[in-house]
Amino acid sequence: MPDVDYYEVLGVGKAASVNEIKTAYRRLAKSHHPDAGGSALTFQLVREAYDTLSDPMLRAGYDAGGRSVRVPVRPRPRRRFGDEPGYEPEQVVIDPEDLEWWEFAAQDERVRHGRRRGPGHTPVVAAVGGMVLVLLPVLTGVGFSAPTLIVWLILTAGTALLVQRLARGYLAASRAKNRFAAEFGGKRVFGTPGTETHELAERLTADLLERYLTRLPGARIFHGLSWPDSVFADVDHAVLCGKRLVLIESKLWLPGHYETADDDRLLRNGRAFRGGGSRLTESLAEYRRILPGVALRGAMIVYPSRTGEVTTDFEDPSLAPPMTPEQFLHEIGGWLATEPSTVDSATMRVVRDRVVGTG
Repeated sequence: MPDVDYYEVLGVGKAASVNEIKTAYRRLAKSHHPDAGGSALTFQLVREAYDTLSDPMLRAGYDAGGRSVRVPVRPRPRRRFGDEPGYEPEQVVIDPEDLEWWEFAAQDERVRHGRRRGPGHTPVVAAVGGMVLVLLPVLTGVGFSAPTLIVWLILTAGTALLVQRLARGYLAASRAKNRFAAEFGGKRVFGTPGTETHELAERLTADLLERYLTRLPGARIFHGLSWPDSVFADVDHAVLCGKRLVLIESKLWLPGHYETADDDRLLRNGRAFRGGGSRLTESLAEYRRILPGVALRGAMIVYPSRTGEVTTDFEDPSLAPPMTPEQFLHEIGGWLATEPSTVDSATMRVVRDRVVGTG
């Protein structure tokens, strides 16, 4: 193999900024990490290149020395037991009328930015009515007795206070909307699902989320999130709606019935399942630490890796239960639809900043 330098390893130029180096490293680390089926040697080289070029002093010394390295040969991936060459699960299609939350979710398409939204029609009608009652005696020239004058003054003061509060509410809602648009634009989806062959389940889930959960006006979808202090895509997907966040892992596993035992072991057909790992419980702990005021749930969406059916327990009490795509839409979709029109800028900012790469 020809010699290459650290810049070539990361695929960046020698004038690359620290942010460009970090983005390149995140992209490569995701595909070369041993947990994703990559080569440990290649991953070690990518990490070594990043550690050197992201540190100004180490980078300066490296540039001065001009040291080069050799790229290790990545071994051919071995077929997993149970794989069926050429098999791909079908896209899940559900009649929206079968989802209990579907119609409710779109009843109010106005997005509420936290608690900031226009006051609505009822206060406006009340304010207009009050103004008419206040101005009517003045316009008609009706005289006031002392008691009537007192009542009129009280009504005038109340109407003025209501109008002031309405104006402040509209201005606050407008400012919140403008700040949100300036920071996030009209994007509903952030990041991109994996593109490698072994990441097919991620692409299936991405399609599922974007076809159904965008029905919720306040829902925002994220693909490929890292834990705090990590640069890897530790979480496949997340969906945020208001103060509710679900973290999702996508799995391509053998057909069978999946459930969680009382001791949190994953079972397939009643026996301990060792055909795939999950870090979803750890992900929930990490995100609970940085989002203490947010309601968190986890879900592993399981697709069959070969011809056959996947079933799951509809009453699984665990923190990170396995779910079929249909179960996920019914259960988690309904949970997120509790406040379907609310977005929370502060929470959304934290989650968006954890997205690895671009998209």
